[in-house]
Amino acid sequence: MADINIFSPLTSLQWVERATLKPNDYNPNKVSRENLKLLTQSILTNGWTLPIVVRPDYTIIDGFHRWTVSGEEPLLSKLGGKVPVVIVAHDDKTGDIYGTVTHNRARGTHLLEPMKAIVKELMGEGKSVNEIGKQLGMKPEEVFRLSEFSKEDFLRMMAKGVKDYSKAEMLTKL
Repeated sequence: MADINIFSPLTSLQWVERATLKPNDYNPNKVSRENLKLLTQSILTNGWTLPIVVRPDYTIIDGFHRWTVSGEEPLLSKLGGKVPVVIVAHDDKTGDIYGTVTHNRARGTHLLEPMKAIVKELMGEGKSVNEIGKQLGMKPEEVFRLSEFSKEDFLRMMAKGVKDYSKAEMLTKL
């Protein structure tokens, strides 16, 4: 992954029509109706503190639930149908997925099946266990549990490109 200018998204901060945004098709995070009410209250109490993070095509990377509550009263009329966004352009979809998951993990709980699908997709894209673990904040054993690979296949993936490793050592790390 290339280093990015961490200030860059803030230079794109703008208020846009919420109707121009669209959800992504992989977000594993779900929020209860009660917590959506709490989110609305938080915005009413604190103001809008976090912009919605979008790709250049306005697909939401982070902020789906803020976007959702912005379309309901009282926020819809208070905001005039607009929401604040920052644009982040990743090199590929895996960057978008990493962004969604890391933003979510810092705040909530993920559902098991969508997380399995995400790990499978990332591994299918050729991402290493170490990269997935680093980018999604997971230990190798968590990646393994979500990968649905056999232990032997997973160990082969972990050891790929590594010379002279101890299988016993690898097993104790899982």
